Amino acid sequence: MNKVRVRQLWFAATLLLSLFLMLIPLPGPLTPFKPYWPALILLYWCLQSGDRVTLGLAFCLGVGADLFDGVLLGEQALRLTAMVFIALRFRSRLRFFPMWQQSLAVLGLLLNDRVLLLLIRVFAGDPLPPPEYWISPLVGAALWPFVFLILDDLRARLRIHDT
Repeated sequence: MNKVRVRQLWFAATLLLSLFLMLIPLPGPLTPFKPYWPALILLYWCLQSGDRVTLGLAFCLGVGADLFDGVLLGEQALRLTAMVFIALRFRSRLRFFPMWQQSLAVLGLLLNDRVLLLLIRVFAGDPLPPPEYWISPLVGAALWPFVFLILDDLRARLRIHDT
């Protein structure tokens, strides 16, 4: 298989994996600790390969996540598109932050995502969520260094480098 094909398969496989990770059920008390996997994987690709990740791709992945998760169609598409827009806008700065600063930036992006989700849900007529609603972005930010390093290590082992 040629290198371009391997790169495309690896990219698609990680995005598909993020959708499947999103579907893993957790016991009731642990549900608030579930990170938003599609956002974390898209953020990784935004930082590593900004030319591959577009707003259209974020929208399509979000629609797929909506269909997988069974939520309001377009909800996750809007959230992922907004997140990718911000990440691509500040990509040149974020790439060179130390890992702890990247984690803080990811926390900010995930908190922004939660605020957007809160607005969508409140406008849809849902009640305000409990305080545990805000735990997921903290878990995502704590997992960021591990997600980044694991994906980066696998990419290096597969010798997949963007030109």
